[in-house]
Amino acid sequence: MDPNTPAPTPSADVPLKVAVILGSNRVGRFGPVVAEWFLGRAAGHPDIEAELVDVADTEPPAPGAPEATRRLAGADAFVVLTPEYNHSYPAPLKSLIDRHFTEWQAKPVAFVSYGGISGGLRAVEHLRQVFAELHAVSVRDTVSFPNAGALFDDRGVLADPVEADGASKRMLDQLVWWGRALREARTRHPYGG
Repeated sequence: MDPNTPAPTPSADVPLKVAVILGSNRVGRFGPVVAEWFLGRAAGHPDIEAELVDVADTEPPAPGAPEATRRLAGADAFVVLTPEYNHSYPAPLKSLIDRHFTEWQAKPVAFVSYGGISGGLRAVEHLRQVFAELHAVSVRDTVSFPNAGALFDDRGVLADPVEADGASKRMLDQLVWWGRALREARTRHPYGG
């Protein structure tokens, strides 16, 4: 094959590979409840193949760290699930982000946040700046759970899912649009940021 010939462009009907990053490793964390809920929404979207990357499995020298790098590199897009700790996001999430660079470039990132009264939105605003520096594109819409513990029952079921389901669909639709556009662009013109 001629090296100047662009690689074939993935068809629009090929699902996006989305790495869903669970950003907290705290003992007793609420993140797995939010992750299970979100993975259920992603599974219902026909244009997405989602795979969980848990920061608890990526801390060096955790045996799962190289596998997480492979999954991040192979992803077309990301969804970061983050709590808000002290008006920002958790240190293990920052560590995971900072251990990688090219894996994030020219790919979209969406956010699902949870926490107290702010629902984790301050953590998301900090993450947008970090991902911009890494040449990633953050999608506008988010899913946010203020006072998250009160919104889910003991089985992890969201008591009133209508608003969150709608927000999730809007966010995932934006992620798919950006994911397809950027996947095609990376295929035609490898990113050299």
